Amino acid sequence: MLPLSLPRPPAPTRLIRAIDPRVPLPVKRRVVEPVLNRTFAEPLAEGEFDALEGRRITLAVEDLGVVLTLSLADGRLVLCREAGEATIRGGWREFLCLATRREDPDALFFQRRLLIEGDTELGLMVKNLLDSREEGLAQGRLGEWLARLERLARRDD
Repeated sequence: MLPLSLPRPPAPTRLIRAIDPRVPLPVKRRVVEPVLNRTFAEPLAEGEFDALEGRRITLAVEDLGVVLTLSLADGRLVLCREAGEATIRGGWREFLCLATRREDPDALFFQRRLLIEGDTELGLMVKNLLDSREEGLAQGRLGEWLARLERLARRDD
């Protein structure tokens, strides 16, 4: 009997790139907003994100085709449909390095692996907020999710 040869499932980056544009914003809100607000609960409570009130910043993970625009409303981070006044753009590996602090965040920007476009003052403010989290963002459930994503994405290498 010949061995059964099954097609290899699509790589996670291709799968995300194909699915993300089809996910409605309300579904993304239900998934992303609770994670962000739990992750940033302390800085949100301390008012560190207050400068984002009524402003919008876009995070563009180019190789995944994922674009999220964030704002602050009633002390909570929310996803917006409108474009951001500033955009932080880069690949998923660079955002992972930023989140986990595996590399110096300033180096990611100086080496132009992550770019700030538009209102650079707003972009730098958000970058500095992310940078000020000494332990990085990869803690708790978000950290577990990021670690899984990293393991899955190694298949693309």
